[in-house]
Amino acid sequence: MTSIPNQQQAAVVQEPGDNFKIQLHDDVPVGTPGPEEILVKLTCTGLCHSEVRAVLAWSSYQSIIGHEGVGTVVKTGANVSPSLLGQRVGVKWLYNACSNCSLCKRGFHHNCPNQVNTSRHVPGTLQQYAIADARFITRIPEGLSDETAAPLLCAGLTMMGALKHLDTELHPGDWIVISGSGGGLGHLGVQIAARVKKLRVIAIDSGEDKRKLSLESGAEVFLDFKTEDVAAQVLKLTGEGAHATIVVPGTKEALQMAPLVVRNMATIVCVGLPPNQMDIPVSATLCAARGLTIKGSSVGTEAQLQDLLQLASDGVITPAVEVFDFPEVPRLIDQLIKDEIIGRAVVRIPAN
Repeated sequence: MTSIPNQQQAAVVQEPGDNFKIQLHDDVPVGTPGPEEILVKLTCTGLCHSEVRAVLAWSSYQSIIGHEGVGTVVKTGANVSPSLLGQRVGVKWLYNACSNCSLCKRGFHHNCPNQVNTSRHVPGTLQQYAIADARFITRIPEGLSDETAAPLLCAGLTMMGALKHLDTELHPGDWIVISGSGGGLGHLGVQIAARVKKLRVIAIDSGEDKRKLSLESGAEVFLDFKTEDVAAQVLKLTGEGAHATIVVPGTKEALQMAPLVVRNMATIVCVGLPPNQMDIPVSATLCAARGLTIKGSSVGTEAQLQDLLQLASDGVITPAVEVFDFPEVPRLIDQLIKDEIIGRAVVRIPAN
């Protein structure tokens, strides 16, 4: 029987907004699972760019953030089978959903209007022990390391879901532009697009490190948006523009660039999460005249995640991960805000 303490270490966001602080506490109470819940002893968690929304108060979040946690089940609620004890699981953005609405019944629990989210509605994974809903956790396959699995729970699943929107519109050999290609989501999107969907990827980002990661991930071409005329180069490469683009950065500039890099009747998939007051800066007339489609995409289905974990187990998808110790969390969040993270940062959770 695993000994479960009453208190634990956690990274706590205080005064969210321009003057936010992240402090490491060692006296945070360990939760008790409810009837449908489990208690997970975490080993690591990925850091997502949406943590920026939390610390800068772009929306309302819990004081303990994070939603890419991997760990072992150490306690089960009254309605949960004890067979889950000792199982390795992932704690992700979707904490639970109603399972009754039209979207849930079609398998789109992540689009449920009544969903509950980890780190937004319930405490997140930057702590030693996290409560999760047993009905919505993800089993981690044997042979896949915790540090590799963690970023797939959100970053990988988000790009898997975004590319799924294009399955009926794109074919192997078609061109796709992925902006933010050297970040945590972007480099996984490049891998899925190039290695799984067999698309020709034009990667957009800035800097030599992100160029290297984008090309290693399978991009055919890398364009630096700070030093190159991206739209002109894409037109030169493709003749008419790309068949689709996925906009990962939540910036006005990235969204403004999207219609400039695609051909008529193309699809723009919006993934990034800017401040809530930012509108899509694309002309409605332009969309109508050129037959453009704009789609929003947030994470993906559990079935897509299972496919992704299998692809990672098979070595097809290989997240670029750098693992950091828990005290590095404040510095890493600052780097996320400044867009200085290459690939995905994963935090090692203290064992004791």
